[in-house]
Amino acid sequence: MENDIPKIDLPGDWVIGTDLSREILSLYTNFPCRLKAEIFVLCMQGEIEASINLAHIQVKPFDFVTILPGSIFQIHKVKGDLKIYFMGFSSGFISYVNIAKSSMDLAYSIRERPVISFDERAAQLLEDYFSLLIKTYGFCGDKLNKKVTEHLFSGIHLAIGAMYKDKTYNNEKILSKSQQISKDFGQLVMQNYHKERNVSWYAQKLGITHAHLCTTVKQVTGQTCIEIISAMVIMDAKAQLKSTDLSIHDIAYSLNFTNMSFFGKYFKRHVGVGPQEYRNS
Repeated sequence: MENDIPKIDLPGDWVIGTDLSREILSLYTNFPCRLKAEIFVLCMQGEIEASINLAHIQVKPFDFVTILPGSIFQIHKVKGDLKIYFMGFSSGFISYVNIAKSSMDLAYSIRERPVISFDERAAQLLEDYFSLLIKTYGFCGDKLNKKVTEHLFSGIHLAIGAMYKDKTYNNEKILSKSQQISKDFGQLVMQNYHKERNVSWYAQKLGITHAHLCTTVKQVTGQTCIEIISAMVIMDAKAQLKSTDLSIHDIAYSLNFTNMSFFGKYFKRHVGVGPQEYRNS
């Protein structure tokens, strides 16, 4: 089944497996890739260094990772002998399921912290759960009744919500006003970078002045608002150029560039080469 894992989406409603090989993971090392599916990973052995939406993560034994649909990720390094459990739901199935508001709220926490760590005993319980689902998948494949799959999907999200409440919410530090503004800005960028690159638009959405937003974000992150927006736009562009067959015109359109020439200049300014040269490299 490992050879059937696609770069972008899943072929059926859901898939589950174990022991991802270095060869499979190497598909994601050379360039960023956008996921349409939602993926859950349990690491029991080995280590992985990766990036999810520009945030660097390190996955160690007994870590659980959630990668949300629409995320752009890249693997940088794999260490040791891996023992990895994975489960995912396709974009088509996610669209079919009516996601509750609570799940949307949970998404903000996952974006902020996609990796949560467990002790060995708790991780082994999760491993047992994955093993049971792997047996179920081996018997039914992805042909499990859609309603049953929907309950599975909902149950997993309820469990993840409980894990984040225990592991994240109770340990969250109270953010300063500046940190909250910067966090809210980052979330807005994640949701809107593909259609809006104007800093004033984000300031208006946050109810503060352009100058106050720029100063605050620079103080908290060390980056300018433009740098943060541009980094997301460029990462998305790179992912589409390398992992899809979309024309450069269509990629430019998907990122709300008025024409291909403007997109080409924007891309070259940030990457050093034009879109076509990057695609061919």
